[in-house]
Amino acid sequence: MTADLSIARSELILGGQKSGKSRRAELLARQWLAQSPTHRAVLIATGQAWDEEMAERIARHQRDRAERVPGMLTLEEPRDLAGALARVGSPQALVVVDCLTLWLTNWLMPVAPGGGPHPNLPPKGEGASTDEAQDWPAQAALFLKVLQQAPGPVVLVGNEIGLGVIPLGREVRAFVDALGRLNQQVAAACTRVTLMAAGLPLALKDEAP
Repeated sequence: MTADLSIARSELILGGQKSGKSRRAELLARQWLAQSPTHRAVLIATGQAWDEEMAERIARHQRDRAERVPGMLTLEEPRDLAGALARVGSPQALVVVDCLTLWLTNWLMPVAPGGGPHPNLPPKGEGASTDEAQDWPAQAALFLKVLQQAPGPVVLVGNEIGLGVIPLGREVRAFVDALGRLNQQVAAACTRVTLMAAGLPLALKDEAP
């Protein structure tokens, strides 16, 4: 990866599955830690291990991260992303959020232990929205406010899933739309936006000095 690894005030890294998103975020964190002994790097992880495959995936990511960025701390926070960012942010800390897509999933399409639909969701086909979905716009707005006020650099990882065929289903289409809106809002708030494809970065926006 030969792209610019300078540290921006805020960078959104988008891409598909296994495109190199998390690896770029880790490289930025490692670069930040190497710049000064006073620097810290904190990962806010939004994923939840609701089934065996996801649990193994999370464990594998943890092992890989420990090898590639041994100085990075981890905070697990599936829902209160604004609160977590406010708590760990400081001028000496680079914060990585991985990832925005799972954070949105935890709010709009929560999964119960074992992999089934969350019991708080209405039966499929009903038009009523859940309390979680009703609170989502406020959560997103609060997060964007905290992001713009962050005292140190922030790196955000998210999926770009709107380029392929969208499966049928009202809930899935609504989720894809919501993710597209979230990505646009975060991109507008960040000083740098990078698109990853096959491990290669493409700069979409760069206002970093």
